[in-house]
Amino acid sequence: MAEALILLADGIEEMETVIIVDVLRRAAWNVTMASIDNSEITASRGVRLLADKTFDAIDPTDYDVLLIPGGMGGTQRLQKHQGVLEAIRTFSDHAKWIGAICAGPLVLQSAGILEEKLVTCHPGVRDQLTAPRESNSRVVVDGRIVTSQGPGTAFEFALRFIELIDSPKAMQAVADGLVLA
Repeated sequence: MAEALILLADGIEEMETVIIVDVLRRAAWNVTMASIDNSEITASRGVRLLADKTFDAIDPTDYDVLLIPGGMGGTQRLQKHQGVLEAIRTFSDHAKWIGAICAGPLVLQSAGILEEKLVTCHPGVRDQLTAPRESNSRVVVDGRIVTSQGPGTAFEFALRFIELIDSPKAMQAVADGLVLA
């Protein structure tokens, strides 16, 4: 059973956060939402979410997967948080799984781990991404880094992690239960 850490900050994209958490929990993953702000955060569309823990109360190295939802406000806050950037670098150095969706890849870029990686992101932030290899694909996997484009790709993004870490059969079982096309 995978241990996943989803990093939150005020301004994150609520659909991406909730869909990813829900889909991974359907696969029996232990998912912890950790906020760099207060336990209650306000997402990009005003939805309030309650984090399981604050970032200061966790040890990121206890997790197998680190995930970053998009939302420009949350992305900007996460980009400035030195603990978050260090956690991303540690995950990269130890070949642990890292994922970012929408504007979230900008946080990975700030951590300096996208050199020579093929990535995707939301079209609205593509001009801010300096990664040398960009893709228009909905979900991109390059080594242990998975990136995706936005709220409309959140199901595919979460399911890809289940496929990669658990199995295609586990992924299909979750997808079938969601009645996805």
